[in-house]
Amino acid sequence: MKGFFNRYLEVDLTGKASKIVELPDSLLESYLGGKGLATKLLLDHNPPSVDPLSPDNLFILATGPVSGTAIWGSCRYGIYTKSPQTGFYAESYSGGTVGDYMSRAGFDAYVIKGASREPVWLEINEQGAQFHSAKDLWGQDTYSTEDKVKQAVEQNNQGSPRSAVVTIGPAGEKGVAFAVVENDYWRSAGRTGAGAVMGSKGLKAIAFWGNKKKEVANPDMVKEFARSVAKEAKDDPGVMAYKTKGTPGLVRVMNTKGGFPTRYWHKGSFDRWENISAEALHERCDVEPHACLKCFIACGRLSTVKEGRHKGLKIEGPEYETIYAFGGLCEVDQIEEIAYLNDICDRLGMDTISAGNLVGFAIEGARKGRIDLKIDYGDVDAIARLLEDIAARKGVGDTLARGIKYAARQWDMEEDAIHVKGLEPAGYDPRLLKGMALAYGTSDRGACHLRATFYKPELTGMVDPDEIHGKAVIFTEWEDRLTVFDTLILCRFYRDLYQWEQLSTIVEGTTGLKLDKEAMRAIAANVSNATRKFNVREGLTPQDDRLPPRFYREAIGEGRVVTEEEMTTLLKEYYKARGWDENGVPS
Repeated sequence: MKGFFNRYLEVDLTGKASKIVELPDSLLESYLGGKGLATKLLLDHNPPSVDPLSPDNLFILATGPVSGTAIWGSCRYGIYTKSPQTGFYAESYSGGTVGDYMSRAGFDAYVIKGASREPVWLEINEQGAQFHSAKDLWGQDTYSTEDKVKQAVEQNNQGSPRSAVVTIGPAGEKGVAFAVVENDYWRSAGRTGAGAVMGSKGLKAIAFWGNKKKEVANPDMVKEFARSVAKEAKDDPGVMAYKTKGTPGLVRVMNTKGGFPTRYWHKGSFDRWENISAEALHERCDVEPHACLKCFIACGRLSTVKEGRHKGLKIEGPEYETIYAFGGLCEVDQIEEIAYLNDICDRLGMDTISAGNLVGFAIEGARKGRIDLKIDYGDVDAIARLLEDIAARKGVGDTLARGIKYAARQWDMEEDAIHVKGLEPAGYDPRLLKGMALAYGTSDRGACHLRATFYKPELTGMVDPDEIHGKAVIFTEWEDRLTVFDTLILCRFYRDLYQWEQLSTIVEGTTGLKLDKEAMRAIAANVSNATRKFNVREGLTPQDDRLPPRFYREAIGEGRVVTEEEMTTLLKEYYKARGWDENGVPS
């Protein structure tokens, strides 16, 4: 089928072997690539009730039919497995350069099983996989590992091929439940603990390179579409906002609206938010817009601290979610210090959203006398030490390394803990944005803001944030469109530019399939149903779709809460819109 290689690479780390498996057109027509393909492979081949950190848990990397093409926003890849953080479905995406190099290696997906007795790194190209010892890399941070693997690929091959590398840090090696997979230094497949699964397999890094190029159905259509999108988006307000301020621009928006999670979810705004805003970042750091391959939006902020104790520190970021997690939840009130904590997490290989939430939770535990730890809101050095202890599995850090559900049980703080299915929410308080309550509750990977990005229509007034009845139907259409994004693997920041009509053009140009809105929604439903079936098989119940109790009873701002009755209505209408039964089980 056009737009695909019609094959995936299966890698057995136990037996140090790889083989090529053919993919039928019928599977790709029903699920497309990316999330669709990977979810079907997980559902069919992952053992039910498997321990996420056992050799039998599959670790799948995938691209989509747009990967390696001229489509803007296409240079992304996804990782899919069973999460050690939640015990349910795991998916995580990252940009940078890797998606393009994965495609050049000539496969639509990479299915990794088993575990190596000794640390290894993989070199993957169109011939298959080569296995290299990673003993000298084990224990090193993500930045140095990426550099050394790239150097090794160039030295070991004629022609010195360039490669892209995904890697884990010490946190992934030690099985921290929210460890990430990192690439291009600062890009992360950041949520649900894929890095811990990679570490459990003794796999330190994977390098991709090759010269394969997929055949698209209509090259002229793809070329013309890419040209027209770039032209039309030149003066688009959303594009300009990301280009000039990046995601930190949301700090002002969310604080002004009163939905910026602060002081471990006790408040909806931070009184010193100006010090951690986009304006503060651009004032106190030298900032350059930074883009992934195949992108004109350039949302990334390549930031170098100008003055102070972190002078010279260079990172891409911090992004809004990192600013909310450390600046809001932990009340760190200097953007340079948030950049410092961001850098620690990137080097060690930990998700900043979960890390900031867990630090905030630990601060609450210390204040309540549940743990013996000298830490408080705004104490940057104590926060930094705790992050290092988490990655090292040391003291209180070892408890937090196992995830929020475990820590809450250990400290008898389950009523205080903020999470859904074991995954902490992003920086959009659902007490302000009721659609985000539904998003956090029903997301297949836990409290996720990205599966539908429903904060966008609620913040802009496209959808009334307080409305309950009928919201699930609107939400489901947004979710379906972005599920198609994930089967193609497109960047979320093109969501305003790629409506159903544009997605139809992309699918036709790359694959040859002529799909209208309803046909694409049918594919999205296939993917959503398969994902839900995976979770139900792993023990999901309707209670797992509920919000943490504090959101029902603890108000922010002018008495804002999400009532249990409102959540019940949202879930009931969502299940109906999805065609699931009253317990949220697909037929």
